[in-house]
Parts: sequence; C-alpha cells; structure tokens
Amino acid sequence: MSLNWIVPAERIQKLPPYVFARLDELKAKAREQGLDLIDLGMGNPDGATPAPVVEAAIAALKDPANHGYPPFEGTASFRRAITNWYHRRYGVVLDPDSEALPLLGSKEGLTHLALAYVNPGDLVLVPSPAYPAHFRGPAIAGGKIHSLILKPENDWLIDLAAIPDEVAIQAKILYFNYPSNPTAATAPREFFEEIVAFARKYEILLVHDLCYAELAFDGYQPTSLLEIPGAKEIGVEFHTLSKTYNMAGWRVGFVVGNRHVIQGLRTLKTNLDYGIFAALQTAAETALQLPDVYLHEVQQRYRTRRDFLIQGLGELGWDIPKTKATMYLWVKCPVGMGSTDFALNVLQQTGVVLTPGNAFGVAGEGYVRISLIADCDRLGEALHRFKQAGIRYQPESVVSTSEAIADLVS
Repeated sequence: MSLNWIVPAERIQKLPPYVFARLDELKAKAREQGLDLIDLGMGNPDGATPAPVVEAAIAALKDPANHGYPPFEGTASFRRAITNWYHRRYGVVLDPDSEALPLLGSKEGLTHLALAYVNPGDLVLVPSPAYPAHFRGPAIAGGKIHSLILKPENDWLIDLAAIPDEVAIQAKILYFNYPSNPTAATAPREFFEEIVAFARKYEILLVHDLCYAELAFDGYQPTSLLEIPGAKEIGVEFHTLSKTYNMAGWRVGFVVGNRHVIQGLRTLKTNLDYGIFAALQTAAETALQLPDVYLHEVQQRYRTRRDFLIQGLGELGWDIPKTKATMYLWVKCPVGMGSTDFALNVLQQTGVVLTPGNAFGVAGEGYVRISLIADCDRLGEALHRFKQAGIRYQPESVVSTSEAIADLVS
C-alpha cells in the first residue's frame, strides 16, 4: 500500500539537506571506490577523550545511583562545575541553580532555544556565513531570518551600523559566534560592548555561541559575552565539551546567562528529553576541572597544525592569515569555481574531504572550510595530493592576465 499521502510537515520540507549528512554519503561512496580518505570536513576532533574523564565515567557507570532518570535541569554538582569553570575562566559569577543548564550538546540547545522563543513570523538576525544550527533552528520554528552578510574586508565581523533601523526594531533574537565557525574570525572586546548596547537599545535577545573559546592561540584570549556589563540581562551563551575535551560523541554542552531565558528552554526540554545520563555529567565535571596544562597541550596541537597547513597552502598559492582561534581554516576557492564544485573536485581527485562554504549560508559561497582534525603527517599527505592533482590557487589578477594573453594569442 502506498503511503505517499503521508508527507512531512512543511517545516521539514523547507529544510535543505544537512551538508554533513550529505558529506557522509559522498564519503561512503568514495570509500567503496577504494579511496584513502583524509577527512577534513566535519569539526570532529581526532584523538581520545582525556584519560581522567574516561576513568570518571567508568566509575560513575558502576554506581547504581546513576542508572535512573537524571534531574531535568542536570545534576547540582555538574551545574556547580559549570559556574565554577566560568568564574575561573572569565571572572563571571553565575547562580548554578538558575543561570546554568546542561544540554545534549550545544547544537541541541541552540536549536531548541529557537523552538522555545521564536513564533512563526518572528524576525531573527543571523550572520551569514554561520554554523547551520544558528539559522536552521529559527527556520524550524517558523521564524523569518534576516541574514547579516559578513565580509572579509570587515574581518568577518557583524556590521551593526549596516542593520536598517526598521529591521532592528522588529528583531527578536540575534545569534552570533566569536571565535567563529566557519570563518575562524575573532572579535575584540569592543565589539561585544557594541553588540550589548545594540541589543539593549532595540530589546533583542542575544544568543552567543562560545564553543571555540578554549582553542585560542598566540596569547589571544576570547571574550565571553557575559563579561560585558548588562549582557546577562539580555543574553545567554552556549558552550560544549566536544572540541576542547575531545568529547564530541559524548554529547555534553551547556548554556549560561539570563535565568528567565534558561527557564524557558528548560521548560521546553522537560517536554522533549530527560537530560544527560548522570554518569556522563560526572565525567564532564572532571573535564571542566582538568588542570590548564591539558588545555595548553590542546592549543599547541591545533596551533602546530594551523601553522603547517597555512605554510603548505601558501606554497600552492593561497594567502591565509594566521587564525587566532578555532580548529578551522576558511579558504577561498580557485577563481571561477563555486564551493560545492571545488569541494567535490577535491574529493574526487584527491580523496581529501572539505566542507563547501555555502553550507554555512549564502555568504559562504566561494570558500571551503578545512578542519584541523588530522596530524601533520596526514595534512602533509593531503598537500602532496593537491600538488599531484594540480590543485592550487591563483589570484584573480594573475588569472585575468593569463586570459588576456591567451586572447591576444588567439
């Protein structure tokens, strides 16, 4: 019997395919063809979760007290670990009982926040390019998304002065993310002060994604939104243990900030899930209490890879400024090639997986994101394959000159 009369809700039909799910399909086909893939697509950290975290999880698994439903709002001890960590890292004082909420990874919380606060037709400001959950969550909720186009000449920072007054007046929420996925851009403290003033003026809820704050290099220290006076009155900040602590598959994150916003998200989640397995929360507490030497080792790992790949791509024609944070490089496509075509071309010719920039919004077109999730030996192999396949970047002026010469010859 045909079930073609059973169709998904419009909110699902309107969503384009999720790029990372599509990449998984392409990678599977490439492996079937015998390609040795070097996967630099997803932001999936390589290496093991720190041993103390694993040991804490094993011990907690053996405790029958952890085998029942966890509290909806997370365990009290994990919430305290979160707020203690924020105070240690940023000097921000938070109430563990009302201003911190554990999540099943930050992606879950970012998306569910939109369901909790966005009504159909509400205007939501979202940068482009951006992490997909920042615009897909509001889209699922039926929000009207106004894209804030980010530009390289503005260092990929939101241009608040360019937002029309009539748009700002209508806006309900502004999602943003520095250090940025995918551009690796960072924002000075002054920018955070400006965006808080902007949001207070127009009564806009700020949703800041701080998932890459610990992956910072060369003495740079990212700013927490909540460090800015008055920010907690109009904002919340999301974080994850996925990147810093190699816990992507554990699905542990949290949100902190305005108690009323957090209560609204908690109310929604009580109707959707039972929270994080208590044993994992115990492990996450251990992660947040690791000594800074562990953090320094992680930073050194990504800094070394950053330097190696920027130098190698430089030999192939790319001029990539040194990033101050994140685990990504944001790389221009060769002139005349779109993001999807370039990423597919690289995959087919070399077996190296990159993420097309248009997956992060319309303003990501013309770029690819490269994740620093392989050691330098594998990154070196990727560069070797690029050279063999003739994959390189030529500035537009060089290409234009070559084309002009060819036209003259013909």
